[in-house]
Amino acid sequence: MKLIKPVIACTMGAFLLAGCYNEPGLVQDSSYDRTKTGAATGALAGALIGYNTQGHHKGQRALIGGLLGAAVGGAIGYSMDQQANEVARALGTGVDNDPLAALDPRRDIIVSKARDHVKIIFRDRMMFATDSSTLQPNARYKVEKIARLLERYPQTIVGVAGFTDTQGSYEYNKGLSQRRAATVANILSVNGRPYTKGCSYEKAIAPNDTAQNRALNRRVEVYLYGDRSRMGDPCY
Repeated sequence: MKLIKPVIACTMGAFLLAGCYNEPGLVQDSSYDRTKTGAATGALAGALIGYNTQGHHKGQRALIGGLLGAAVGGAIGYSMDQQANEVARALGTGVDNDPLAALDPRRDIIVSKARDHVKIIFRDRMMFATDSSTLQPNARYKVEKIARLLERYPQTIVGVAGFTDTQGSYEYNKGLSQRRAATVANILSVNGRPYTKGCSYEKAIAPNDTAQNRALNRRVEVYLYGDRSRMGDPCY
């Protein structure tokens, strides 16, 4: 019971911290799940560390540790939430977490956010000419805008993956998708070299049975993480 009270207090404080941000604009996503999760997790970890520290006044130390943990955890989540909104605004779109958005052929850019990362999908038709890994001028302009934003967030870990359709061999498409990912990664390397991978035609969004579906599968995905340990294999 001595530990429960400060943990409850810290968790309540965490959610109050998570609710402080309010950025106006049409492209804003106001759910801030990562902020709330980060703050609550930080509060619990901080409270436990404070409680287990040797000495008297364990309850007080747990409360202080929890509040500090909430602030740190909430700040990480807040940063990722803020990045999602800023990236979407810079690219002239909104944050869209609808899984069906990726199946909309009218969408050339889709920005979404998960609990531990922000994902940006760039459609191939706006990025590269057929069989090319050279960015078209408008696409380069868009990617450079993200690079400028990343300069404000030096702790952000970046991943880039390329995807193709099934026309051509697996190995040829793997090389093409890797080169395209590397082209985007070179621009986004403001905080260090991003993790890049060519996925060939793995992880298709739609069946490769029509020209429209194949166009959906040709894409480059950019991932923004606050924690490198959260990164997974983008091809699977």
